[in-house]
Amino acid sequence: MGQAFRKLFDIFFGNTEMRVVMLGLDAAGKTTILYKLHIGEVLSTVPTIGFNVEKVQYKNVIFTVWDVGGQEKLRPLWRHYFNNTDGLIYVVDSLDRERIGKAKQEFQAIIRDPFMLNSVILVFANKQDMKGAMTPMEVCEGLGLYDLKNRTWHIQGTCATRGDGLYEGLDWLASTLKELKVTGHATSAGTSSF
Repeated sequence: MGQAFRKLFDIFFGNTEMRVVMLGLDAAGKTTILYKLHIGEVLSTVPTIGFNVEKVQYKNVIFTVWDVGGQEKLRPLWRHYFNNTDGLIYVVDSLDRERIGKAKQEFQAIIRDPFMLNSVILVFANKQDMKGAMTPMEVCEGLGLYDLKNRTWHIQGTCATRGDGLYEGLDWLASTLKELKVTGHATSAGTSSF
């Protein structure tokens, strides 16, 4: 009984570590998001060849975030980062209407991977500040989120350079992952914030 109480205490009041992989097509804003969350600044970035990994502490959750390059030649390597992953942050360039089909294809392949079947899904519909960007609802439809069965997901409109929506997304991710650790399942199948 004492160990069970200690585990619950740590989950609610102590620091909890979560492993998260951040994926998406090239130029979606993954690295900008990672460093905005990690150091609170927008860094000048170049396309990621390989990966970046940082620990991001938000409230009492320490996320180890793997930001993996999104160029087409690097996408086959994504699956090497799936093992022991608690959550997926999938970043979509909401301005890139021409590649939403490709973003959906890659997204569906990720979430069907056996190592990712139990991962919760947070989608960042990035670049919401840009004129002509798809709304989070359009991104949701474009990725096929409404068709997901027995998966816990959330979509959040974001602007990485300003930080808009990033912490709201992390709030959802942290509370959902903590709920899963306590109960073994999340209560909501899919939600969106616009």
